[in-house]
Amino acid sequence: MPWYQYLAYFVGGMFVANAIPHFVSGMMGRSFQSPFASPSGKGLSSSTVNVLWGASNLALGYLLIYRIGYFDVRVTADAITAGLGALLMAIMAARMFGRFHGGAPIAR
Repeated sequence: MPWYQYLAYFVGGMFVANAIPHFVSGMMGRSFQSPFASPSGKGLSSSTVNVLWGASNLALGYLLIYRIGYFDVRVTADAITAGLGALLMAIMAARMFGRFHGGAPIAR
């Protein structure tokens, strides 16, 4: 399989993981950080903006995972690649947004 398919699966996994906090926060009616807030990534966006941003991330993740190449969740390499992208995004989000929502401070 070409390398770019694995890259698409990895980045697709990142987008899917990023969709979860935005979509869920928005559905709960809560404000959450987004790229559209001021300052970007630190200020809060409305729940509607977060639902739309989460849905956009989910759609992009779907396109990258299922429309580039022949992704098969039963193929270990495919699943691990997308899963690693999701895990990396989850860790980055936990470290970045944890300081705003009561998580542990970033260790230096």
